[in-house]
Amino acid sequence: MATIEFITKEDLDKFKQELFSELRRPGQKLHKNSEQKEWLKSYEVRKLLSISPGTLQSLRDSGTLKFSKVGGLMFYKYDDVAALIDGKKNK
Repeated sequence: MATIEFITKEDLDKFKQELFSELRRPGQKLHKNSEQKEWLKSYEVRKLLSISPGTLQSLRDSGTLKFSKVGGLMFYKYDDVAALIDGKKNK
């Protein structure tokens, strides 16, 4: 008798992240934490930076934080957010 396994959206997202990690070109900078996602959603960035939606909008408008828009969602590179955090710590 065959075993039925269900795959959730979270399973697919994790697989996608692992696949992209494997396909990265040699020599490309890797994150300290291999489980860290390369792209973050707005709510994740707000949580990391402890800022409001309005402040995040201001960072986008001023060009301080780069973003990509896919459909109606904004995505931010983890490295860009980390650089912004490091810049704030150095000031």
